[in-house]
Amino acid sequence: MDHNIHIFVDADACPVKDETYKTAYRTEVRTSIVSNSHFRIPDHPLIDHVIVSDSFDAADDYIAQKANENSIVITSDIVLAKRCLQLESYVLAPNGREFTVDSIGNALATRAIMVDLRAGMSHENIGGPKAFTKADRSQYLSALDRIITKMKRNASC
Repeated sequence: MDHNIHIFVDADACPVKDETYKTAYRTEVRTSIVSNSHFRIPDHPLIDHVIVSDSFDAADDYIAQKANENSIVITSDIVLAKRCLQLESYVLAPNGREFTVDSIGNALATRAIMVDLRAGMSHENIGGPKAFTKADRSQYLSALDRIITKMKRNASC
């Protein structure tokens, strides 16, 4: 088992938990599923479930306190992504998009624009996020494998 790499999953609305478990088994990487609700996770020594309070941002705060340069954080939350990038963590969205120091500013700006647009629209015109696809799942698996491989290669140098 690689004791340095640690995956943290912002799990309450994460659609790729099962894929993350399978990758953790195959690559022998510790994984923490962080949520403020109870749900079943596999009984496996590499996987743990951290249940935080239901207070606002409790899961985000826990992840940001634990993450470091040996962490991969799985989240759709752009604000959490920024916090973790500041800790030199790798950050990956469930659709396979990797957040980087270079891309996070644009992501935050787009988020702010969307919040403003939604605030100005009537409720019947507000759409949700696009549907999660098989292509998103595949891109996620590919990106997660690439990051783990890179981290292991860097650790062995």
